[in-house]
Amino acid sequence: MTSPDSDAPTSASDPLVIRSLDFMGGMAEIDGWRPDAVLPEIAFAGRSNVGKSSLLNKLVRRKAFARVSKTPGRTREINFFRVNNEFVFADLPGYGYAKISRERSSAWGPMIESYLRRSPTLRGVVQLLDVRHDPTDDDRTMLDFLADVGVPTLFVVTKTDKLSKGAVSGRILELGKQLDVPEEQFIAFSATTGAGRDELAEAIVGLLGTDPSADSNAEEHGE
Repeated sequence: MTSPDSDAPTSASDPLVIRSLDFMGGMAEIDGWRPDAVLPEIAFAGRSNVGKSSLLNKLVRRKAFARVSKTPGRTREINFFRVNNEFVFADLPGYGYAKISRERSSAWGPMIESYLRRSPTLRGVVQLLDVRHDPTDDDRTMLDFLADVGVPTLFVVTKTDKLSKGAVSGRILELGKQLDVPEEQFIAFSATTGAGRDELAEAIVGLLGTDPSADSNAEEHGE
């Protein structure tokens, strides 16, 4: 379990208060170990180097919750984290990095597909897109698959601090046109400034269907 950042806000102003955070383990292959599907799950997906680890760190207000690697595509497993003893975050491997071996890359696709199709408590997927780049073929494939499975999806545009506010708005409009997704469904996010953190947290709480910060729920799980 990691300790919170020193600048974390009070619980009254935070839509997602993180009281406990525990690494449960990693799923390395189809039909391999994974935690029992008991608690509701939220998965995080995106191409390699899209800023997923940085987003997770900012979301849970931990400085080293998800490892930020300088080598895109390094994560090989689906990593599971239990939050507040009430729900689970599933960190999916990044896809689409050119230097990953074809064998390794082809193994991840079926594993991610198996997870998404066989997780009865999956409440939604947070799909990340880099604000500076157009969607890749891998992004489109992932979105088509999510639509086929029928998983509720939150669209998060990362690294917005790299562009001006006006440029970010223009890019989100363009991404919406390219993906046929309404502009208002995108959340603009910056792990550097924290912009969009609370909006994303609130949207995740909505997917979970209950307030994960409620003390009564924590007591039911013996916290």
